[in-house]
Amino acid sequence: MSAADEVLAAARVRAGALAAADAEVLTELLHPDFTWISHTGARLDRAAYVERNTGGTTVWRSQTLTDARVTVVGEAAVLTAVAEDVVRVGADWASFRMPMTAVWVREDRRWRCLAGHAGPRLD
Repeated sequence: MSAADEVLAAARVRAGALAAADAEVLTELLHPDFTWISHTGARLDRAAYVERNTGGTTVWRSQTLTDARVTVVGEAAVLTAVAEDVVRVGADWASFRMPMTAVWVREDRRWRCLAGHAGPRLD
């Protein structure tokens, strides 16, 4: 498997962890210095991101990455894609599409997400 394929596989595991509200798997996939900027402009560190996405604030059904492209340079990679998210909004499920960029780094032979940004919504 190429490094680009490994990054994409790790990103898909991350998406699955969001849908499963699996804080343990999500935490392991995120670098300790992780930071994320949401489509609303909120800046989240690893603890806040995990809590928001597994603690009930945002309830996920799924995330699918389309038009994914990975560029690997040494032990770093940049993933760009369109994220297709299905999340609970009130009592209903809603679908959103938005561009996403994530920076991944390889440490101890595994890829971890260091930083990312999603948005604006395409819908």
